[in-house]
Amino acid sequence: MIEVRPFDKLGHANHGWLDAKHHFSFANYYDPNRMNWGALRVWNDDTIAPGTGFGAHPHENMEIITYVREGAITHKDSLGNKGRTVAGDVQVMSAGTGIRHSEHNFEDVTTRIFQIWIMPNRAGHAPSWGTRAFPKDDRAGKFVTLASGYPNDGDALPIHTDARVLGATLRKGETTEYHLGIKRLAYLVVAKGSVEIESKVVNERDGAAISETDILRVQALKEAEVILVDTAP
Repeated sequence: MIEVRPFDKLGHANHGWLDAKHHFSFANYYDPNRMNWGALRVWNDDTIAPGTGFGAHPHENMEIITYVREGAITHKDSLGNKGRTVAGDVQVMSAGTGIRHSEHNFEDVTTRIFQIWIMPNRAGHAPSWGTRAFPKDDRAGKFVTLASGYPNDGDALPIHTDARVLGATLRKGETTEYHLGIKRLAYLVVAKGSVEIESKVVNERDGAAISETDILRVQALKEAEVILVDTAP
């Protein structure tokens, strides 16, 4: 089953420096039918103006994955971590027992990110942060795991949850498959282009809530970049 959630139907908050679209209930946007999708709790599509960002603030007991679509984001936290993550790359913050962090766009151009929150498998993990590059050529025509709660997922950034975050880039007309499993849930967002899944079109920045699907087949209608979360129900 596929439920397409069009970009223009998402929750919306424009703070001037931050223009945010919410796939799930967040802050002042509330929809009782969109509280979560399995362990996936938040998927925000954030546009951040140059020279602005989120000041230091706390989190706990949440796995927070940032996928940078355009520009770059600079991170600083109470553990002493500092880092800059650029377009196409990923950072992960396990908030665990508690962490304070800031995220700024120190670039001269607009930064666009997907911010994804996934509930952990238990409370009380030690907080941590990490970032790494994921060249788009390495995920050409196939899904590559970017962050994972499973220890055998290669170079994926570790997260404390029964879930994976994956990315793929597809040429127009190209099809790729992912073995989801009939009892799992998936949420897919098109970062660029458009795709077709089970005869349903998912356009740029739309979301697709996927269930009761064993093999997920994604065909690019245009050159496409997609991000997928595979989660336990």
